[in-house]
Amino acid sequence: EIHIKEPIEKEVNPRLLPGELLLCEASTVYKYMQEDGSNRGTYGKLVCTNFKISFLDDDSASDDNEPQFKNKIVGENDITLQCVDQIYGVYDEKKKLLTGQLRKYPEKLIIYCKDLRVFNFCLRYTKEEEVKRIVSGIVHHSQTPKLLKRLFLFSYASAAPNNTDGRNQTVMFETLEDWRDELERTKGNVKYKAVTTNEGYRVSEKLPLYFVVPICISEESILKYEGRGIPIWCWSCHNGAALLKMSAFPKEQDDSTSQMQKAFLDGIYKTISKPPYELLKMDDLSSSLPSLQDIQTAYTRFKQLFLIDNSTDFWATDVKWFSLLESTNWLEIIRRVLKKAIEVAECLEIQHTNVLLIEESATDLCCVISSLVQVMMDSYSRTKSGFQSLIQKEWVTGGHGFLDRCNHLHKSEKEEAPVFLLLLNCVWQLVQQYPPAFEFTETYLTVLSDSLYVPIFSTFFFNSQHQRDTNKSGESFKTQSGPFRFLTVWDWSVQFDLKAQAFLNNPLYAEKPKPDKSQRKTARFKHQRQLSLPLTQAKPSTKRGFFREETDHLIKNILGKRIGKFINSSDEPPNSLREFYDSWHSKPVDYHGLLLPRIDGPEIKVWAQRYLRWIPEAQLHGGGTIATAAKILDLMEEVQNLQVKMDEEHSQAVSGDVHSVPMLRNSARLSSLFPFALLQRQSVKPALPTSTWKDLEDEDDLVKRDDEFVDLSGDML
Repeated sequence: EIHIKEPIEKEVNPRLLPGELLLCEASTVYKYMQEDGSNRGTYGKLVCTNFKISFLDDDSASDDNEPQFKNKIVGENDITLQCVDQIYGVYDEKKKLLTGQLRKYPEKLIIYCKDLRVFNFCLRYTKEEEVKRIVSGIVHHSQTPKLLKRLFLFSYASAAPNNTDGRNQTVMFETLEDWRDELERTKGNVKYKAVTTNEGYRVSEKLPLYFVVPICISEESILKYEGRGIPIWCWSCHNGAALLKMSAFPKEQDDSTSQMQKAFLDGIYKTISKPPYELLKMDDLSSSLPSLQDIQTAYTRFKQLFLIDNSTDFWATDVKWFSLLESTNWLEIIRRVLKKAIEVAECLEIQHTNVLLIEESATDLCCVISSLVQVMMDSYSRTKSGFQSLIQKEWVTGGHGFLDRCNHLHKSEKEEAPVFLLLLNCVWQLVQQYPPAFEFTETYLTVLSDSLYVPIFSTFFFNSQHQRDTNKSGESFKTQSGPFRFLTVWDWSVQFDLKAQAFLNNPLYAEKPKPDKSQRKTARFKHQRQLSLPLTQAKPSTKRGFFREETDHLIKNILGKRIGKFINSSDEPPNSLREFYDSWHSKPVDYHGLLLPRIDGPEIKVWAQRYLRWIPEAQLHGGGTIATAAKILDLMEEVQNLQVKMDEEHSQAVSGDVHSVPMLRNSARLSSLFPFALLQRQSVKPALPTSTWKDLEDEDDLVKRDDEFVDLSGDML
């Protein structure tokens, strides 16, 4: 019944990182390969460390057949403890969720990962004592609540040598100078200033050390309510309009407190809203976008479509794939978020109006919308270093609670929500709609989403800059004196060698031409017009509300009665927004100007590379976008070689980028989900979703539905 590979005789030991300790292990564990209906697999050793769960077979010991795209930290059979989503045990063919103390130990172990991998281990041939140790060890270290300082992040930082790549161009926004440079880059320094009021975190532990506010805001105002009710600058448009965010006051307050806060807000608004010269539009995201709970519920349903145990389950869901996908509501949430970003862009670009995003903490949906608007309106944010600097500015120093939202410590599932993943999904829509506009690829976004669960980088493992700074001291460890030196995820050399890093860069990126010095003045003016492309005639309007006719039912109050004008988020775009949207899409795209995503109907797609990469049945061998890319790269290489021959004296300059293009030979052998899917991966695709363990009655039923089946690999991609 079981096609077995003989147990390995030679001892295979795990490759441990600095600070990594082996906690428990089990020999003669059988790992299933769920690529077809059989129970094929391989024997090996299952180990658990303070960093990861790892399966070691005889292939682990050899470096033969290494993939082109290999992660140096997390291997193909490695699962970091933070990447474990749920663990199930199989008892007499029945699945049971494993948490806490176990009375009985399972004969099979199924591990579902947050990067959507599924591992199936058979423990029937393993010694009973080893089964108890490995199962209880894995469940305890990956599923139970833990203290922050118990994260592997601290063990690694105290033991690893500090030899990071110093060529990282990402702006970290940890100094006052970084903020001043950003103000100067966006020409926002005329109306806004970087402040040092929060040095020593005397205003709030949730705010960064340095941030930017309107020039007219006083230090006393910032200190009064711990930063609440203060408009904080995100970005300035080329026309002077700015994107701001604000942390709202709690809605349930007693009358006297509410009156004081209302008077305070009145004063703040008067200083930054001076019609007709300075207009201000306010948008309470908590009322115009789905709640974090709705986002979490939708994503939980959505990911279930891709956590496939076996081939049978896959083909069973194939019949109703589109209805299941729609019922999750995940793509609809992405559409609504993109639509909101378009609304804000229209306000800044066409109406020349400042937009103030309001949220309870201004660290969740505010981060999503402000980041998306900058990616759409600022071509610098579409470069690799620019996008990384944007994440640092809006998310890392901006105070997004990665620790709580990713539930890294397993403290509370109520706080969990895939907010950062939502942003990456939205950015992916833009990347796949306008590939030449981005310096990075979808592979870059995929490995960035995977890096959320790799606890050797500090980037995604703190709730705030204050939390990171206060936990930097190494007093609880017997280490050298001085603070921990955490790694940043932006140093890609830690995870990938140069050959693999090439897959993160887009060889077809339409790089911005550098203007000649003699034409610099005209070029600058031209660039400003390009930012506005496509132009629509701006009609002077007496209406100061945004979509006045639709805002009556949206009048909500952060304090009870104060704010009555919000950017609308109805199901259908209002006329002015629709006009702006249609006008832009009717004209040629300027890849260095404004980008508006297409959001109608089927334009919002599933991020296939991230969600389908571990499902063999969903792969097209020799097909998909990678096949097209391979042909284009071959052509580029040929052109570059011809250019070298034609102009040998400039060969060095011309061929300098040749090695940055990953060579994809034999594109017919590549999977459509390359570089994550293996080359020549075998998968038996049945004409009907039958299997050896389905009873005949089910088979007969499925035969009758023969005509309903479609080829999933074509439909899903």
